[in-house]
Amino acid sequence: MQEAVIDVSLNTKNVFSSALRFAMSIDTLKNSPELVHELKTSAQEQVEFMLSEDEEVRLLITEEEVKSVVRLGISNVISMLLDRLSSLLVIIPECTEFSVLKTLYDIEWLCKVLPRMELMKDLVFKWTDVSSEILVIAQKCKLDSRILGVKVKLVEVTGKILEAVGYGIVIVPSKSRTCLLKIWLPFIRRLKTLVDAEGSECEYRMDEDLCEFIEGSMVSLVLTLPSNDQAEVFGEWMRGIGLEGVKFPDLSEAFEYIVFKIRETGNADVAKKFEVPSLSSSSSRSAYFQRLNEDG
Repeated sequence: MQEAVIDVSLNTKNVFSSALRFAMSIDTLKNSPELVHELKTSAQEQVEFMLSEDEEVRLLITEEEVKSVVRLGISNVISMLLDRLSSLLVIIPECTEFSVLKTLYDIEWLCKVLPRMELMKDLVFKWTDVSSEILVIAQKCKLDSRILGVKVKLVEVTGKILEAVGYGIVIVPSKSRTCLLKIWLPFIRRLKTLVDAEGSECEYRMDEDLCEFIEGSMVSLVLTLPSNDQAEVFGEWMRGIGLEGVKFPDLSEAFEYIVFKIRETGNADVAKKFEVPSLSSSSSRSAYFQRLNEDG
């Protein structure tokens, strides 16, 4: 009887590990791309089902062997994203924007299942590490409708990362939180402006739900930063409003809360970092933005 239980557990482990490897493209078959994609999609569905319904799998995900498979998959998919993004710069025929989008969809899928395995932090740290590299490549790509779609999907995936950090699903050092905001805030703001300028005929949109989702995550995230870092982030945000007239993302809720806390505590050192005047009127806000622009 005990041997039967062990056999069942081993079988479950093998099935789950195999599904993971195909779901994250660690294992692939030399078949047509359509068949490979179909197999990967089926494997992803299998992983989701087993995580939700199989009690044995909930125990298996605590094993280091299974965690190692997942971490390998995370590294692979991030490396694949960087390679495929770079390929867009040299226009390699077999690597189109669709292959980049497929990789981003895979990362988006990881954002859905990794929290159930308590491994979302591995993706967050990896994404933080490569964010600068991703944006250097993305900004070098010639902007057209193809690349616009890739950039919008990049923002959607980054929104998932910001949510995980901003709402405490993943705890990371303040340096990493600051890095995420300072790197992605200007890019997201500029992209929103570009997408809006394309008008209603544009195939790719940053819709209201996505914008609210990103704003909420950023507000939560900036509230967790040390005061020096908060001042830097708000300075960048306000320069965007003052110089470019771009109000997205709206961080005013977080800013006003921090101003209130500064006044409440009477901390002169912190107040000096923000150089906070009375911001109750639009004229005082404009003057504050102007001073930030001159200082910056």
